[in-house]
Amino acid sequence: MHADIVFTNGEVITVDKNSSIMEAVAIKNHTIISVGQIDVVSKFIGENTRVIDLEGKSLLPGFIDPHLHLTIYGTNLLGINCVSLEIDSLEILYEEMKKRAAQTPRGEWIRVTGFNEQTVMEKRFPTIQELDAISTEHPIVIIRVCNHTSIANSKALELAGFTKESENPVGGEIERDSNGEFTGKMIENAHMQLFTIADYSAEEIVKGLKLASQIFVESGITSLHDAGSYGWGPDILKLMKKSIDSGDVKNRVYALIGSLTDSESFVRHMIDEGVVTGDGDEWFKIGPAKLFTDGSSTGPTLATREPYQSDPTDTGILYYDQERMNEVLGEAHSKGYQITAHAQGDRAIEMVLNCIEEALAKHPRTDHRHRIEHAGIASIDLQERMKELGVVVIPNPAFMYVNGDAYLEYYGDRVNVMYPAKDYLAKGIPFAFASDTPVVDHNPLLGIHAAVNRKTVSGQDAGICQRVTVLDAIKAYTYMGAYASFDETQKGSIEVGKLADLVVLDQSILSAEIASLKEIKVEMTMIDGRIEYEKQASYQK
Repeated sequence: MHADIVFTNGEVITVDKNSSIMEAVAIKNHTIISVGQIDVVSKFIGENTRVIDLEGKSLLPGFIDPHLHLTIYGTNLLGINCVSLEIDSLEILYEEMKKRAAQTPRGEWIRVTGFNEQTVMEKRFPTIQELDAISTEHPIVIIRVCNHTSIANSKALELAGFTKESENPVGGEIERDSNGEFTGKMIENAHMQLFTIADYSAEEIVKGLKLASQIFVESGITSLHDAGSYGWGPDILKLMKKSIDSGDVKNRVYALIGSLTDSESFVRHMIDEGVVTGDGDEWFKIGPAKLFTDGSSTGPTLATREPYQSDPTDTGILYYDQERMNEVLGEAHSKGYQITAHAQGDRAIEMVLNCIEEALAKHPRTDHRHRIEHAGIASIDLQERMKELGVVVIPNPAFMYVNGDAYLEYYGDRVNVMYPAKDYLAKGIPFAFASDTPVVDHNPLLGIHAAVNRKTVSGQDAGICQRVTVLDAIKAYTYMGAYASFDETQKGSIEVGKLADLVVLDQSILSAEIASLKEIKVEMTMIDGRIEYEKQASYQK
């Protein structure tokens, strides 16, 4: 049997059980048929085989990001994006918004995404008065980069039904000034409620999905776990499945049953429909039932057991009480679902562990692989419980690079147990690295860099006791992502019989300086045996 494609002369990082480094790989149709040294794999080269000489560059399993927001990232590309436009002042932002208002029909939304008050010159949020000065004929919303807070103008609040008499929703705040007037700032569940009317159309979502997928492919992300979006979840899933079937979305998708606007209703709807984790195929599969437990690590609104170092009166926000969480996720567990929850602070993590413990006590199940998304402040006692309960953790190493300076201010020494990959390795707790994009950049090489170095963007140490090796970080972005979705027998490593989802880097990652890992680029991405992205055309044919 001759291969369709053979990679030779490479640094083939297999991520197999022995962490083997090989030289060559052969691909036939959508499957890996040989892995090994050149003399072995070259036997599969035939007259019509394309031979790609890697010239010592790294060949990896395709990156698997187990927590990102595909729809949100895509629709963010349709509006004013502070990150992509490198907007560094409110003055520049307002000029962009005025231009957009002049081009937008009256009554249609003006949306701004990726805003971060720490990166603009003024170091503050916009005010409702400033947004009203741009337009009162268009609803305007500015979404903070964490997607847990927004700032709206009067028109947007009016359309959402918020009045002076409106009470704060559970797990959220409609911020008011000392006179009781709206500031425009919507925090946590108030922000989520605003998006019940500020959501995108189906046409916009489909367009965004296609744009996002291509960018992820170019970054080597061959599979992703979609962690939810705004809007009614079942409709989003249908649009996602349609986009995969049409070829607009080229990545494999494991869809978490969670929504930023109403996760509980989404979960209950899917249970009533008889859908369960694992339904689907190798391209689109139903994932765990997901709830939100607390807020954002940079808000900061995550729920902690001890007050923030930066504010001794603040311990964050909880979306659910223990009884309610146990009821919703406990029912999902009893129906066969994998379950998970967004939990950043140690108080929130403890609640999720309590929920999992009770669910397993009532309905025992082996190999459940229940998850915790983020698990930001994972104290030692919580790590012990994770191990005992068999929980899979989904940490975000790039948060330490991008947000680490703020974490040092907000949480002090607790950075030493934030996203603690080294501790997880030592204790045998399964974990898979994720980006949580668009919260931070989706680039897996940035995540690997952050996990290996544990330094902030300004160069400060941020929990360097949690540094891991390059090979450990690669495994957490490949094999362990597959493990988190019960797919480790199909993908996540370069082994015979597995799906041909592969990534070629522009150099040897094992020979690179660890301080420069984030500078490494993806040169080629293969999904299902097809080259979906190729930066250079200079390979031997």
